[in-house]
Amino acid sequence: MVKGGLLKDDADWATLGVKEGQKLMMMGTADEIVKAPEKGPVFMEDLPEEEQVVAVGHTAGLFNLGNTCYMNSTIQCLHSVPELKSALLKYPSEKRNDLDQTSHMLTAATRELFNELDKSVKPVAPMQFWMVLRKKYPQFGQLHNGVFMQQDAEECWTQLLYTLSQSLRSSSPSENLDTTKALFGIELVSRIHCQESGEESSETESVYSLKCHISQEVNHLHEGLKHGLKSELEKASPSLGRSAIYLKESRINALPRYLTVQFVRFFWKRESNQKAKILRKVDYPLELDIYDFCSDDLRKKLEAPRQILRDAEGKKLGLKANEKSSGSKDNDIKMTDAEGSSNGSGECFKATSKEGGSSDKESHLTGIYDLVAVLTHKGRSADSGHYVAWVKQENGKWIEYDDDNPIPQREEDITKLSGGGDWHMAYICMYKARAVPM
Repeated sequence: MVKGGLLKDDADWATLGVKEGQKLMMMGTADEIVKAPEKGPVFMEDLPEEEQVVAVGHTAGLFNLGNTCYMNSTIQCLHSVPELKSALLKYPSEKRNDLDQTSHMLTAATRELFNELDKSVKPVAPMQFWMVLRKKYPQFGQLHNGVFMQQDAEECWTQLLYTLSQSLRSSSPSENLDTTKALFGIELVSRIHCQESGEESSETESVYSLKCHISQEVNHLHEGLKHGLKSELEKASPSLGRSAIYLKESRINALPRYLTVQFVRFFWKRESNQKAKILRKVDYPLELDIYDFCSDDLRKKLEAPRQILRDAEGKKLGLKANEKSSGSKDNDIKMTDAEGSSNGSGECFKATSKEGGSSDKESHLTGIYDLVAVLTHKGRSADSGHYVAWVKQENGKWIEYDDDNPIPQREEDITKLSGGGDWHMAYICMYKARAVPM
């Protein structure tokens, strides 16, 4: 109000003659006074460390203790496997009678390091793990001019998995549960044939990785795997009474939850008496289908789950499901990442709910795998250079773990680590099985 009159919203202030210091009376209805928030703003650095890890979206990096990038990158890749973490959490603090002391110590150190990584956003120093690793496998403690030497990440990966396969195995003969084999073990059935004598035999073996052999003809992972499943060996022929060349052709007979592929990039160069590196570019996919490399028996087991997967993907695209496939007519089948253990045949996993109870449906593997980790090497020799881990997080984002420095990356950049120069190139790829409930 001004001079006893009410001002309207569209009043012309220029005609009012308002003077400096003049009083205006304001009238209106008071709104509810805004209450102060019950909880004030919390800054991320004030959160407990475990909550900070969730907020950041990835776990901690690892300090390099002196040429230990081979070890750090191996740990970061294996740490991304939740089923392995769960098995380690159940591992007892007391040593089993059938296990040697150093294997027990290395398994316990792995468990403690995994726990530390999960609870920390600041880089972790893996000192205890490294000390025990060198005690169990003295080759990782080699010195040159008083400095610890660079080692092969694939050798570290293989030795650590071998130790875990011993310690995470059930001590009860009735259970026959081998967690490491269920998660990473690949069963190969091989035909060994001698053209000269006509002799033929077969053998079954369990390995923890497929080899991608690199030659002038290999441009893609599929071609390298095909080469890796064929080999020549010289051995004594009973019928010829002398040595002969045998051709060994292998097929996958049982699948793991996590499929590991090693690119055979290093070889021994006699001229220089050192390990040399094949720099050739070999492309690898984000989605790997290994059906073509499976035995006839395994292919039959994979048919039904693969049909369910095709129907589910077709349904997303609005296509009609295959009427012959069972179980997919009425239900909307979802792909699952259910935790579980192999039943020995490698194609079936018991699905478990988040609460820990067993579900009614079993989760069956399809032979299709999704890339979840890449371990790369940069440099010209296995005895030098630098190893880095590139790991897919649960939220779907990729993180490059360059020792103590985690760096977010785009998925499209992960497949560019295929070689062909001096940049980081894939040395080990880890794929996670795509499964369907049946």
